Amino acid sequence: MKIEIWSDVACPWCYIGKRRFESALAAFPHKDSVEVQWRSYQLDPTLPDHYDGTELGYLAERKGMDPGQVAGMFGHVAEQAAGEGLAYDFDSVVVANSFNAHQLLHLAGANGVADAVKEALLSGHFEHGEDIGAREYLVRTGVAAGLSADEINSALDTDEYADEVRQDFAEARSLGISGVPFFVIDRKYGISGAQPSALFSQALEEAWQEANPLTMVAAGAEADACGPDGCAV
Repeated sequence: MKIEIWSDVACPWCYIGKRRFESALAAFPHKDSVEVQWRSYQLDPTLPDHYDGTELGYLAERKGMDPGQVAGMFGHVAEQAAGEGLAYDFDSVVVANSFNAHQLLHLAGANGVADAVKEALLSGHFEHGEDIGAREYLVRTGVAAGLSADEINSALDTDEYADEVRQDFAEARSLGISGVPFFVIDRKYGISGAQPSALFSQALEEAWQEANPLTMVAAGAEADACGPDGCAV
């Protein structure tokens, strides 16, 4: 079973959704048969490499949101994050374009360490005030996950994975995805948002049953069994 997750490094609900999905997957009996693929999405592709201001100021200025409303939203999101063991610090968030971070994720995926890099980028952005647009931070994050600094710099210098990132954006549009996180199971089931772990568990089980229906095998004309009227003797 394959699960594709469209997500942005700069999306607070994407980290919460990741945790909730992971909780469901950890309890899923067939988890070893599940392939997870991270897909790229950008909430604001028009952002400059770096925005000179706070997250609150960015949302108020560029999105036209009321500062008081934004502060209240931050409080609610931080509370939900804390429920998943995450320590959000919106005052320290560095607002930056996430495109190069997505390129790093594709490089990580090609080397089997996408989940480790995704986790580090989300944690760095929302919990530790790291700059996801800074080359130094991206290299440091990739190296910590086992990638080589030369390979990372080369990929970013040449935009080696830029087309793959843009293809993810295009595929999201073709699937009708307009917000993240968005989870697609076997290209049959779509789950929008950071849903409760119980809903992810239900979706995993239903998708597994559909992909792996029980096949009845007859052992013979008659066999010992029990039914509503009792057991064969």
